[in-house]
Amino acid sequence: MEILTSLFSVPTLKFVFISVFFSWLHVMLCKICKAPKLPADGPPTYPILGCLISFYKNRHRLLDWYTELLTESATNTVVINRFGAPRTIVTTNSKNVEYVLKTNFNNFPKGKPFTEILGDFLGYGIFNVDGELWRMQRKLASHVFSTSFLREFMMSTLKDEVSLGVDRCCLDPSQPVSPLNEAFDTASKISAKRAAAPVFLVWKVKKWVGVRSEKRLKNAVEEVRTYVEGIIRGKKRKIDESGENHGEDLLSRLISAGNDKEVTRDMVISFIMAGRDTTSAAMTWLFWLLSCHPVIEKELVKEINNREKILLDYESLNKELKLLKASLCESMRLYPPVPWDSKHAMADDLLPDGTPVQAGDRVTYFPYGMGRMETLWGEDWYEFRPSRWFVEPASYHEGSLKKVCPYKFPVFQAGPRVCLGKEMAFIQMNYVAASILRQFEIKPVVSEKPVFMPLLTAHMAGGLKVVIQKRDHSR
Repeated sequence: MEILTSLFSVPTLKFVFISVFFSWLHVMLCKICKAPKLPADGPPTYPILGCLISFYKNRHRLLDWYTELLTESATNTVVINRFGAPRTIVTTNSKNVEYVLKTNFNNFPKGKPFTEILGDFLGYGIFNVDGELWRMQRKLASHVFSTSFLREFMMSTLKDEVSLGVDRCCLDPSQPVSPLNEAFDTASKISAKRAAAPVFLVWKVKKWVGVRSEKRLKNAVEEVRTYVEGIIRGKKRKIDESGENHGEDLLSRLISAGNDKEVTRDMVISFIMAGRDTTSAAMTWLFWLLSCHPVIEKELVKEINNREKILLDYESLNKELKLLKASLCESMRLYPPVPWDSKHAMADDLLPDGTPVQAGDRVTYFPYGMGRMETLWGEDWYEFRPSRWFVEPASYHEGSLKKVCPYKFPVFQAGPRVCLGKEMAFIQMNYVAASILRQFEIKPVVSEKPVFMPLLTAHMAGGLKVVIQKRDHSR
């Protein structure tokens, strides 16, 4: 018995465990250190690790790394195999994008891996669900977005915000940041980093233990939910007091749908996220690009001044400011508010370019990379050239805009999940950009190129610091 006790003492067991571990590690390293496979399309791939080494080296520049790989691919599609993550197919091939988003839509839902990443933040919201729950939210939102009430309310709000001359100090750096905005930014940033983590197990362990970024995410989500639940309670109180079943606004309709309070709350959070940062990010990049292209800015101001009286008319605003819309499209081509989006295959499939898809694969379509493909936009893809959006590029003010295939330019998604707020987003951006450009000149403080930050919605790192001057129309 004493011999057995000495044999299986704690120090002995530790020694045995360490010996076995290092023996296993030696075998693994011998396999890993062999020359990597060099696939025809994709990064160097090692046994077991896959392309984890390359992924880790490029983790701070994933957008440009993917774009480089896709540019070199004959099909503009690459397969990414890496340890600790699902097999991922990344594509900028417009035929593949159409197949995933429309032709075989039912085989490419968001999928459990995606909803798991964003579940703590977006929960049961429209951007994080599939099936009947998605269809229900889509139907509700579709009805509201098509009503004249929402259009009239939006135009009234835009007029108040742009024309009243009241400074809300939202851009004053000396003012404290809104706790809600800070919580929303924190939740978005950490959720996005989950998706880009080299090994998914890391964030899952941090969540299980409740430390570091996952602890901050939990606290931020609680703050966002508390705020949204307060809005919902206030709206319910108004509905109960008035005795009406529902109003014309989206929140009233979400409440009257009779869903659980958690589902209603998550729906509201998703819709806030959809409109909160996307249009502002698009306009930020537009103003920076115009500052680099004064000739285009001058033409835009001419277009706006020639049509000054239409700025408060919904239909005219949607149709008349053609150069401004073309400039916004060109800006979003280069700097899309949502640089990538992923689906997960339900069953084995085959993409139009011949890429095989296995059940469970993540399939990522990549608007950021698509805007940089010579096969889609020509040799001058890197140029900010709004004229490419006109049927006759030489004519800014009299020409017609092209109808560009949404699967070539999927910044608003496409197919059954196309963004319901696309038209409204253009109206808002046209109105605000036109109102600012007509009155002011915007000049960046620094000459360095800004950094594009891909979070849940993309941002300009640090924002755009500018000097604003009253526009002199006599020049």
